[in-house]
Amino acid sequence: MREFADFIEECDRAPRLNELSEFFSTTASGEAGMPIRPPELDRRLFPVDMTFRRFSALHPLRRGPFDKHYLSSIPYRLEEECRIGGAILKYARARKGQLQLYTLGTAEGTMARVIGELGKGRIETLSCSPNVENLRSFYAYGVPPHAMFFHGPFHHLTSQRVQEDVKLRKFGSGFDIILEDTTFQMYSPNRFDQIRFVSQHLKTNGLFMFVEKFRHEDDEEYRRRERQKDHSFKARFFSASDIRAKEETVLTRMDRNEVTLSEMSETLRRFFGHSFVTWNSGNFYTLVSSNSQQNLDLFLSKLSPPAIPAEYVYADLPYRLYPESEARRLSGRSWTL
Repeated sequence: MREFADFIEECDRAPRLNELSEFFSTTASGEAGMPIRPPELDRRLFPVDMTFRRFSALHPLRRGPFDKHYLSSIPYRLEEECRIGGAILKYARARKGQLQLYTLGTAEGTMARVIGELGKGRIETLSCSPNVENLRSFYAYGVPPHAMFFHGPFHHLTSQRVQEDVKLRKFGSGFDIILEDTTFQMYSPNRFDQIRFVSQHLKTNGLFMFVEKFRHEDDEEYRRRERQKDHSFKARFFSASDIRAKEETVLTRMDRNEVTLSEMSETLRRFFGHSFVTWNSGNFYTLVSSNSQQNLDLFLSKLSPPAIPAEYVYADLPYRLYPESEARRLSGRSWTL
């Protein structure tokens, strides 16, 4: 892991583990940051999709404190989590053999726990978080079937650690799907090394999914979308003083580590032949990347339509992030670009 030594040191110095650590700790324990009311799905947006409905029925029964905060903070992020979770379950049913899923930055790992439970052995999941509060929430409902939790930040889950840990060794051959959920933006804008590091764990034809908040080239447009999020959605769950406090303590630091969608596109094309934007909510987007067009097409075919009002959506979805003909194709694991 010598090639990642500087990157690991960079992550250890990051806001997520230092000046923001108290926010994540108190929110994960439920001591602070709790919404006035719990987040609930807008059933008017429900797709005619039984898997989505099964996932969305179990999700609130496995939810922990941090998810209550997080899913009340981003417009229709709860609906998107259920949409992604349902698509992963349907994707696994369409594939042969058992699938391995790794979710990093998903707090108490609610999504992974629900997928493991509903997958009934078709999917083995791994989640991670540096917060012991999230670890406790992960096991609050007992030992979840087909789901594991790594207590530590994502950059401490090295390939060597996976091979040496008896419990983690079953993931040694890599993951079919990796989901990064608003994690990288809490560390740095260094998307190249972040993706390079995590992609060690991705199978050659695997899917890498990203849920991220992106800067906009037009700063006023970025701020307009932020105001829409705060006043039209977050105000349903948090007081005006709570919204201002979070902006002062968390969002101003996070903003420094965001990248634009075009910058993310330039980075992704160095790793993946294919990338699609599949969801948008203001400044937040879901991206799916892969070097297998076949697997990516199969996954996209399992996604139900986005469950979000049109006024929050600023793109025609889904769309290819960069032309296939311009994408740099990689073979094996040649990450020294």
